[in-house]
Amino acid sequence: MRFATLTLALLLPTAARGALDFDRDVVPVLVSHCVECHSGTEPKGKLDLTRKDAAKLAPEIWKRVEAGEMPPKKKLPDAERKALKEWIDGGAKWGTDPIDPFAVTTKTRAGRDWWSLQPIKKPVVPLPSSPNPRAQPNPIDVLIGQKLAEKKWHRAPEADRRTLIRRVYYDLLGLPPTFAQVEAFAADTDVNAYEKLIDTLLASPQYGERWGRYWLDVARYAETCGYERDQVKPDVWKYRDWVIKAFNDDMPYDRFVLEQLAGDELPNATAATVVATGFIRLGTWNDEPNDANEYKYDRLEDMVGATSTAFLALTVKCARCHDHKFDAIRQTDYYRMAGAFWAGYVAPGPREHLGGPDAKALGHAGVFGWTDRGREAAPIKLLKKGDPNRPGEIVEPGHLSAIPALDKPLRAPPADAKTTTRRLQLAQWIVDPMNPLTARVWANRVWQYHFGAGLVRTPDNFGFTGEKPTHPELLDWLASELVQGGWKTKRLHKLILTSAAYKQSSLHPKQDEYAKADAGNRLWWRAERRRLDAEALRDSLLAAGGNLTLDKAGGPSFAPVIPADALEGLSTKSAAWKASPASEQGRRSVYIFAKRGLLPPLLTTFDLPDTTLPSCQRDVTTVPTQALALLNNPFVHEQSAALAKRIGTKLDRNEQVVRAWRLALGRDPRDAEAKAALVHLEKQAARFAMSPDPTLDALASLCHVLLNTNEFIYVD
Repeated sequence: MRFATLTLALLLPTAARGALDFDRDVVPVLVSHCVECHSGTEPKGKLDLTRKDAAKLAPEIWKRVEAGEMPPKKKLPDAERKALKEWIDGGAKWGTDPIDPFAVTTKTRAGRDWWSLQPIKKPVVPLPSSPNPRAQPNPIDVLIGQKLAEKKWHRAPEADRRTLIRRVYYDLLGLPPTFAQVEAFAADTDVNAYEKLIDTLLASPQYGERWGRYWLDVARYAETCGYERDQVKPDVWKYRDWVIKAFNDDMPYDRFVLEQLAGDELPNATAATVVATGFIRLGTWNDEPNDANEYKYDRLEDMVGATSTAFLALTVKCARCHDHKFDAIRQTDYYRMAGAFWAGYVAPGPREHLGGPDAKALGHAGVFGWTDRGREAAPIKLLKKGDPNRPGEIVEPGHLSAIPALDKPLRAPPADAKTTTRRLQLAQWIVDPMNPLTARVWANRVWQYHFGAGLVRTPDNFGFTGEKPTHPELLDWLASELVQGGWKTKRLHKLILTSAAYKQSSLHPKQDEYAKADAGNRLWWRAERRRLDAEALRDSLLAAGGNLTLDKAGGPSFAPVIPADALEGLSTKSAAWKASPASEQGRRSVYIFAKRGLLPPLLTTFDLPDTTLPSCQRDVTTVPTQALALLNNPFVHEQSAALAKRIGTKLDRNEQVVRAWRLALGRDPRDAEAKAALVHLEKQAARFAMSPDPTLDALASLCHVLLNTNEFIYVD
């Protein structure tokens, strides 16, 4: 970064670095320590240190610095004090006016030269020539191997086939393979067997259910409004089904963005594309706010925040009240982006609908979506300190100034347009190939869901306070491949899944040695062992019990059974939740009714995220309540009993043990496991001797043990 060079220069004597230069030597000091407070429409003490007039007060400023009063929290480093003093003694000559605090990255904030704002440059990957295309390494492995080679390290060996099929099944479908599928893959000698497996799974309808759930986290999906009344949002489940279908159809990611932000404004808009705009309305909604005007701006903040986080991994909403403290986002940028949604918000008269237009206004019955009130919109004003009661200057709708190449004024809507087309233009700006964020962000998300962590390990923050990519060249290569491949996600999956980096074992021969230097596995020298997430765990329990019904896909959500004790703290208790019929209870977890005020306890115990804000990376905790839930939850006991019935009591105990392992874990038991299981069955049969069916009860006990093992809830 340029600032590092500037800091080094300040440590050199004047003769060595040449005459002091205001822009080079002084501006970084002011930007790092001063302009956060002393700039903008209401600078502290009415002193704007971004403008030339401040030079007149330079001697007074120095007195405050010398006395330790400024900056107020921390004394200036000696090198920076020296530069400031030299500038003042030399007559406080100004340079660029006004100072652009967002031009260059400093040690306290990002500028427009920040890594994520730079154009994507596809690296040239040196691949050895070979007459056999299959012998050529995957570019992913070359780029990862370069950093490993620097340390003279090697990646872990390839995982065995039984481990690999389980891993890829969970990654793409969120479901376990059957014993027969595992054994067939392990015995398949076809050199293309693994690629064929990937193609089969990507073509499965369960793929969209798995990967659609990931996006629902990012989109803050829920079916109720939150707050005290937490009323149902009608037909919002159609958005969930749209997302699942989009993944199954391999909808290009740029189209995926366009439909969610402007499906109603597209030339070929349909009911389906309007359903996609439900993304805008998924946030919480208070129909009885204390201050309707203030709440209107809070809802607007939700839309800006969700959009910028989901598609750009930037915290734009932080600039509602002031210029962003860490990123190159001005306060005006926030209101420029907010202007895209403003036309759907502001309408004349007192009957303003705070949630956006209803289905009738959209022209599609039964659609929970968003559109503008018309082709004209009232101006949006910058709020001083974000306060709705302190409107300031009018801000024209537009795009983020952090990407100058795309910072162009919006077009007027066509003569036949019924809307302002601002959201469409925002969406087009987001998916413009010159926008360096969008492809990087999505490529990083895809990598994250396959590896357990992203190349950028803060997937919701590509800004100054986020982490930098572990392998920036690889991230740019993946982003380039995404765009050049027509924004197709399934193609990106295959590139990643066929890499040696993905296929390696979670165990490394030099695990202890490597972990001392790289405990976080930032060099990707092994695979990560990962715990099943909440939905995959519930679906796996259903699959083990033979109760998973994959044919009931889509449509209105179902309400799972929630234990009565989980309702005790609610004022209405049992009236707060009515479970769906038993015939619905075997549906996949992605179809569970998402009530903000009452999420299923078993799922929240395993880190089902809060739905108030976008969740770009779930917490992965290991806490005692998880073990207690698996041991005691009625749903888990039901699946254990169902698994026992699948095994049956007509088999001898040896056969029961083998079948239990195959159905629960997809493999045969080891000798020691089989012996321990037989002892367990004998003891439990004696314990349940007085029950109507001691053999079945003993078998259910063994099944419950298997469903509580680490092997059941972890993927290597």
